[in-house]
Amino acid sequence: MTMLDKVIAAVTPPESEAARAEARAKAREKAVPGGWLEAVLDHHLQIEDSFAAVRNASDATSRRGAQKQLAVLLTGHSLAEEAVIYPALALNGEKAHATSAYTEQSAAKVQLAGLDELDPMSQDYLDKLEHLRGAVLHHVYEEEKNWFCDLQDKLDKGAHDKLAARYAEEFRRYIGMAPPQRGAQGMAQGMSPGYAQGIAP
Repeated sequence: MTMLDKVIAAVTPPESEAARAEARAKAREKAVPGGWLEAVLDHHLQIEDSFAAVRNASDATSRRGAQKQLAVLLTGHSLAEEAVIYPALALNGEKAHATSAYTEQSAAKVQLAGLDELDPMSQDYLDKLEHLRGAVLHHVYEEEKNWFCDLQDKLDKGAHDKLAARYAEEFRRYIGMAPPQRGAQGMAQGMSPGYAQGIAP
């Protein structure tokens, strides 16, 4: 376990499943159909499914393929948040939360890259994957519990519409596809041929 792994393990509070479910339900209540918050929440679910797909892969080839799918989804989601949602936080009185969000997502990208250095079927790989998953789940919890609900309350309809359009644009810019539906079958829908060819195991 690297020093960064130890730091992440030490500073990531173990929110309960019940606490995360409560935060998500609160955020879902505030989300507007077709809005930026709804899209973000859908991506959070897809990211959780992608972590499970990596963990449950039965051989090295399928695990690396699932890891690539996770990396593309997690990176596309984080870049869209960093380009659109976090600036909105900072510009609406939440600079501290925006700074924390950028820092946490940068650390997650380092952890994600670290998976490439490990045997995908080793315990070290699974340990690093779990540390990354824990850090991402905590980050998602922070967003869903307060940060994004507060932002939803502060903005008018025009600002929400602009955020929704820009978030979708930035996500598609990286992903190169329509946002996927949740689940393994949905992940294969809407992919451009290049994306499917380059990512599918």
